[in-house]
Amino acid sequence: MGGWFRRLMKMWGSGIIIAMGQARIGAGVVVLETDRLVLRRWLVSDAALQRKLWTERDPRVPPRRRIDADGRPTLNDLENRIRRGDPDASSGLLAIEQRDRGAVIGSCGLIANDHGQDGEPELAYELLRAVRGQGYATEASLAVVSWAEELGYRRLWATVREWNTASRCVLTKLGFVETTRVERDPIHGNSLFYMKDFSGANSTASVNGRNAPQRSGSSQMQSGASF
Repeated sequence: MGGWFRRLMKMWGSGIIIAMGQARIGAGVVVLETDRLVLRRWLVSDAALQRKLWTERDPRVPPRRRIDADGRPTLNDLENRIRRGDPDASSGLLAIEQRDRGAVIGSCGLIANDHGQDGEPELAYELLRAVRGQGYATEASLAVVSWAEELGYRRLWATVREWNTASRCVLTKLGFVETTRVERDPIHGNSLFYMKDFSGANSTASVNGRNAPQRSGSSQMQSGASF
């Protein structure tokens, strides 16, 4: 984590952003808004949605990211993680909520990056199967990416399995570029590494701005992080 985690904590202290491991502070606070979505902090009542995301994951996803033989994490496990504010309860991810229905449909945000340079977090997102293919992943991710650019990050990273073509398409739309780095995994599929450089032509200024994010509370962020 290092530098990027300290930067997040500093921003949190200024009442601006989410921070890893701080899920119990400002539960439910809206952080970002788009045309169709609000991205907010987790509530205990969202645990059922979190577990559904676990159950819907592709069987090619590594076992640590799927429900195990004992049925864990259980709904109670996830509720307790949110209550305690465990770092793995949301890991810097925000709940994605539909503005018109108030239904939580997934998660999106920044997580610690163990692959790139210190101070460069990773974009992550995950949606329920029922709402995929409707542009929600792109819309939510664009809000997070634009916000990260405004906060002064130089680059963002993303890792995705080679077989996950839908997620790779989202990253391309957001201006991420596939790098030459590949982690080989004959069992679960190779992991590809994508990078977005905010100093280059693939900054969010060049991405379709139809769903440009708005900060909750008019133009300001309200005080208060894929498979």
